[in-house]
Amino acid sequence: MTYWAGAARIAAVAASIVLLSPALPAPAAGVAGLSSGRNPQQNPLQDPQQDPQRDPRRHPTRDLRWGDCAGVDDPALRCAEVTVPLDHRRPRGRTITIAISRLPATDPARRRGVLLTTGGGPGGPGVPLPSSLAPLLSPEVRARYDLIGFDIRFVERSTPIGCGQEVEEPGGYWVRTATPGSFPADAAEARAYARDCVRAAGWALPYATTANAARDMDVIRAALGEEKISYLGGSYAGMLGAVYAALFPGRVDRFVLDSPVNPDNAWRPYELDRTPAFEAGTGAFAAWTAERNAVYGLGGTAREVTDAVAGLIRRAATAPVVVAGHAWTSGELGTLLVAGIYDERSFGLVAAAFADIAAGREPYVPFPVRPLPPAGVPGVPADNHTATNMAYRCGDGPWPRDPRDYQRDLASYSARYPLFGPANANITPCAFWPRIKDEPVRLPADRAPGVLVTAALRDVAAPVANSRAVAAAIRGSRLVTIDAHTHAPYPAFGNACLNGQVDAFLTTGTLPPADVAC
Repeated sequence: MTYWAGAARIAAVAASIVLLSPALPAPAAGVAGLSSGRNPQQNPLQDPQQDPQRDPRRHPTRDLRWGDCAGVDDPALRCAEVTVPLDHRRPRGRTITIAISRLPATDPARRRGVLLTTGGGPGGPGVPLPSSLAPLLSPEVRARYDLIGFDIRFVERSTPIGCGQEVEEPGGYWVRTATPGSFPADAAEARAYARDCVRAAGWALPYATTANAARDMDVIRAALGEEKISYLGGSYAGMLGAVYAALFPGRVDRFVLDSPVNPDNAWRPYELDRTPAFEAGTGAFAAWTAERNAVYGLGGTAREVTDAVAGLIRRAATAPVVVAGHAWTSGELGTLLVAGIYDERSFGLVAAAFADIAAGREPYVPFPVRPLPPAGVPGVPADNHTATNMAYRCGDGPWPRDPRDYQRDLASYSARYPLFGPANANITPCAFWPRIKDEPVRLPADRAPGVLVTAALRDVAAPVANSRAVAAAIRGSRLVTIDAHTHAPYPAFGNACLNGQVDAFLTTGTLPPADVAC
């Protein structure tokens, strides 16, 4: 079953359509041998007293020049570029540019500061987010903050990279589903992809890490003239916020981390650990669809629905399923399924799409199953989202280097989780990735101020254990949960209790006295 970490974005799009018309990325990666052997907790770039990035004078920036935002149809949103070092250990070396956007606070008299946000994935753009986020935020929050979006390094407008591929992978995520005897070919394909990435973007790959993206955030803070920043990030962007809090605890104001990936578990353990949630999510989707067999005709039991969907995906693995001129690959159908299991609001839309494809009818799929190039943004490689997604996953490490480790995982996970084990446990290009010039960042328990973490109890994309771990690791934090099958619920899921807790924290700065179960 092929899927992608960033399918949360697809699920979010599908869910928003459900809400508007009657209905992500985040996923896997790390490698033994990427580390230089130093203890990450001894990394000077993690120590706020030693970190040279805390001194904005080390990164002098010219006055920001605000102008139109490429590819964004919102005249109120203004964009600029911030120059950052490619290698933050060498601040006077080669530089790259990070694109940022700004939507001003609606009440200058009550303005508190800036609220940064970016896309999930990794690989999702952040520059357009203020425009889409603003209508969903409460008037009290909008009054107090300039909304600042940014594309993390190497994504779309921020010095984009590619791996020389002509098209994106389905969902913007490289994965291959193992079948009996396929491992040698899967490993060869993974090795070839890593080689292509080195050939196309080898200069950038050693510096594509979440820690460097967090250091870029602090340069953005300094360029904006802010002593501290507030932040709202969901899924992978929540992980990025947690890493920033670890590196720059003195710069943290009010941070909301929505369904974050646990940085201490990224990425290979995270991918394996969430495999049971993928199976359970498929079961929930199948049971819901079976109860409506008169509508969708995919089967009257959860098993029948699962078999029908999985059978269609297996059929496409042999030869694409051609419907209305489009040849559906197994990867595209797998991405469509993941969009369904990520969010309960997408169940009907995705069930209808599978029913149509199975019957040879053109399906209504209101989102691209392969990321599209950003309209009006020149110079973005055709495979930018996939390339960036893999670069960060492989860069954050560690990943096993020995193919036998993957074969052992495949045997174990495929037996226990037959739908997603053959994909989640299979070998990836990260096994062959170049060595990274950075260290993993561990979350400190006592340096960063408390943050607000939000989560859904039945989250498939980033199971709630991730949010619990992040809230526990950052001392004084609080966790707000809802009993729902969704991902990154604030603010679009519309739960009044959860949204109210977040709005109160962003407007008053006061965390709940204890964790809240909405």
